[in-house]
Amino acid sequence: MADVLPPEKVSALGAQLVDVRNDEEWDESRIPGARHVPFDRLQAEAGKLDADRPVVFYCRAGDRSAAAADALESAGREAYSMEGGLVAWKEAGLPLEPEGAEVAAHHQMPPD
Repeated sequence: MADVLPPEKVSALGAQLVDVRNDEEWDESRIPGARHVPFDRLQAEAGKLDADRPVVFYCRAGDRSAAAADALESAGREAYSMEGGLVAWKEAGLPLEPEGAEVAAHHQMPPD
């Protein structure tokens, strides 16, 4: 099982940030500098991630990113999930883009 990192530790790791949420969630808000690889496309796109750097996955609250981190770690890569997802990131006062962005509420999210 992949380790979980609190949002405050993510930037210090120097890892690749990968958002595994769906397209609509990504359009609503995201972490600056993150790469978007929706969970359902992760297997097909995992080879495009930098193999020399750890990967930190995030989603809205941590469930999808935990599954993504577990899958990549089982393939022999250094992978983590961000604890609490984008909700925790925003609560920690860390930046989102675009400016003024909010994290989509569960009821606003389209099905994955």
